[in-house]
Amino acid sequence: MSKTTMTQREAYRLMLRKYPDVMNVDEVSEVLGVSTKTCYKLIRSGKITSLKVGRAYRIPKAHLFSYLIIGSK
Repeated sequence: MSKTTMTQREAYRLMLRKYPDVMNVDEVSEVLGVSTKTCYKLIRSGKITSLKVGRAYRIPKAHLFSYLIIGSK
Protein backbone atom coordinates (compact mmCIF):
# COMPACT_ATOMS: atom_id res chain seq x y z
CA MET A 1 0.00 0.00 0.00
CA SER A 2 1.48 3.34 -1.06
CA LYS A 3 1.31 6.25 1.34
CA THR A 4 1.10 9.73 -0.17
CA THR A 5 2.48 12.63 1.81
CA MET A 6 1.59 16.23 1.27
CA THR A 7 3.50 19.37 2.17
CA GLN A 8 1.88 22.00 4.37
CA ARG A 9 1.69 24.38 1.42
CA GLU A 10 -0.12 21.76 -0.71
CA ALA A 11 -2.52 21.05 2.15
CA TYR A 12 -3.37 24.74 2.56
CA ARG A 13 -3.87 25.13 -1.21
CA LEU A 14 -6.23 22.17 -1.19
CA MET A 15 -8.17 23.56 1.79
CA LEU A 16 -8.50 27.02 0.23
CA ARG A 17 -9.21 26.08 -3.38
CA LYS A 18 -12.84 27.26 -3.24
CA TYR A 19 -11.80 30.79 -2.23
CA PRO A 20 -10.68 33.55 -4.63
CA ASP A 21 -7.00 34.49 -4.98
CA VAL A 22 -7.67 37.79 -3.21
CA MET A 23 -10.00 37.45 -0.25
CA ASN A 24 -11.92 39.92 1.89
CA VAL A 25 -12.04 39.98 5.69
CA ASP A 26 -15.24 37.91 5.85
CA GLU A 27 -13.70 35.12 3.78
CA VAL A 28 -10.45 35.13 5.78
CA SER A 29 -12.30 35.01 9.09
CA GLU A 30 -14.35 32.06 7.77
CA VAL A 31 -11.17 30.21 6.76
CA LEU A 32 -9.47 30.86 10.11
CA GLY A 33 -12.61 30.19 12.15
CA VAL A 34 -12.39 33.52 13.95
CA SER A 35 -14.61 36.58 14.11
CA THR A 36 -14.15 39.48 11.72
CA LYS A 37 -13.07 41.58 14.71
CA THR A 38 -10.21 39.15 15.40
CA CYS A 39 -9.31 39.16 11.71
CA TYR A 40 -9.06 42.96 11.75
CA LYS A 41 -6.79 42.71 14.82
CA LEU A 42 -4.51 40.28 12.97
CA ILE A 43 -4.34 42.68 10.02
CA ARG A 44 -3.67 45.78 12.16
CA SER A 45 -0.96 43.96 14.14
CA GLY A 46 0.78 43.00 10.89
CA LYS A 47 0.45 39.25 11.46
CA ILE A 48 -1.55 39.00 8.23
CA THR A 49 -0.30 41.20 5.42
CA SER A 50 -3.07 42.90 3.50
CA LEU A 51 -3.80 45.54 0.89
CA LYS A 52 -6.17 48.38 1.58
CA VAL A 53 -8.43 49.26 -1.32
CA GLY A 54 -10.50 52.28 -0.43
CA ARG A 55 -11.94 51.44 2.97
CA ALA A 56 -11.76 47.67 2.49
CA TYR A 57 -8.93 45.25 3.22
CA ARG A 58 -7.97 42.63 0.65
CA ILE A 59 -5.80 39.67 1.60
CA PRO A 60 -4.04 37.77 -1.19
CA LYS A 61 -4.19 34.03 -0.65
CA ALA A 62 -0.37 33.91 -0.75
CA HIS A 63 -0.23 36.20 2.30
CA LEU A 64 -2.70 33.99 4.14
CA PHE A 65 -0.52 30.94 3.29
CA SER A 66 2.46 32.75 4.82
CA TYR A 67 0.52 33.47 8.00
CA LEU A 68 -0.69 29.88 8.27
CA ILE A 69 2.75 28.38 7.66
CA ILE A 70 4.51 30.73 10.10
CA GLY A 71 1.76 30.17 12.70
CA SER A 72 2.09 26.41 12.45
CA LYS A 73 5.80 26.39 13.29
